[in-house]
Amino acid sequence: MTTAEPPAVTAPTQPAQPAAPAADTGPRPRRRPSIGTLVAAGWLALLALTVLLLPLLLPGFDPLHGDFAHPSAPPAPGHWLGTDASGRDVLQRTVAGARASAAVAALTATVGLLGGGALGLAAGWFRGPVDRLIGFTTDVLMSVPSLVLVMIAVSLRGPSLPVIGVLIGLLTVPHFTRVVRAVVLSLNERGFVQAARMLGTAPARILRREILPHVAPAAVGFAFTATTVAIVAEGSLSFLGFGLRPPAPSWGGIIAEGRTNLGSAPWISLAPAAVLCLTVLAVNYLGEQLRSPAPKGAAR
Repeated sequence: MTTAEPPAVTAPTQPAQPAAPAADTGPRPRRRPSIGTLVAAGWLALLALTVLLLPLLLPGFDPLHGDFAHPSAPPAPGHWLGTDASGRDVLQRTVAGARASAAVAALTATVGLLGGGALGLAAGWFRGPVDRLIGFTTDVLMSVPSLVLVMIAVSLRGPSLPVIGVLIGLLTVPHFTRVVRAVVLSLNERGFVQAARMLGTAPARILRREILPHVAPAAVGFAFTATTVAIVAEGSLSFLGFGLRPPAPSWGGIIAEGRTNLGSAPWISLAPAAVLCLTVLAVNYLGEQLRSPAPKGAAR
């Protein structure tokens, strides 16, 4: 009697594994600018072109010239934003005032970036007593009422664009210091910085090659905020009488000159005020977009 052999058992077939996607070694696409970014950049570009080209294209450009035959004239061809109480063209004075604001903003950002960047790097890199000393100094400076201090200094030194720009820039140094220090402290614990130290790389080379490229975006992004602070501060000082001396045009000074005629000639103050507000809004928006990271999965 023969015994039937059991049927052969075959191993179950495993489902085919999907092939791993090929690594993307090509360049990453850039983030597409939003509509708000384009509008903000377009406004700043239009303002810059107007400031640069209007004095060249407009014959007889003179923001100090008064047309005494048409004082407080409403907007019309020839005086597109009207004239002030002395017959001076509001458009020309607004454009000339933009130069003053741009000069103050550039000085403020430069002083803040250089001074605050150096202090922030020193505090975050050396830490210990150096960090505590710099931190105490910045706390003291931030506790001082900034606008009052600038007004006192301007009263002693006299109002001028370099004095106002440097003073406002010095008051932004503590804020730049804190921003840069925070970034440097976070980078100190990163693997690539620790590896560079273990390899015996010189500190200056680590700062230049590993730290500064990561600090620069945060510092430049905060520079946009410092720029808006400078524009508003210069306008406030001019409005209070501590800015450029009349008849030198500045946005705050033009607004202050027209406040007595708001009922009969509102365009004298409203035109520079609108330009100031739009400029601050555009710079602030671009700064926020520069500081905010791109969302994951979004087109870059």
